[in-house]
Amino acid sequence: MKTLYRNIFFISLAIIMWLSVVPASDIPNIAALSFLTDKAIHFLIFLYLSSLGLLSRFTLSNIYLLIAIFSFGLIIEIIHFYHPYRYFELADIAANSLGILLASFIFQKKD
Repeated sequence: MKTLYRNIFFISLAIIMWLSVVPASDIPNIAALSFLTDKAIHFLIFLYLSSLGLLSRFTLSNIYLLIAIFSFGLIIEIIHFYHPYRYFELADIAANSLGILLASFIFQKKD
């Protein structure tokens, strides 16, 4: 099961990276998500990534895994700073961090 979670984790990272660097106008609107704000989407994506990473049970300690996931989000925001069709936003980093922290809290209580 661990292998399945890991495969889904790395595929998810690739998809999220791709969606983060293409112009936002190239991403079709998903009607089911239209009620969510951009920050809620960031929160949910990083809650999902962190939960999946923690379920994957990497040999890396959980704190380093979560730091790596945070760094992934930070790198995306730095790319947005230089991207002609995207914007760097501290609020996105904050939403990402809240998703990571909630996953960490859930998995601490679970163990």
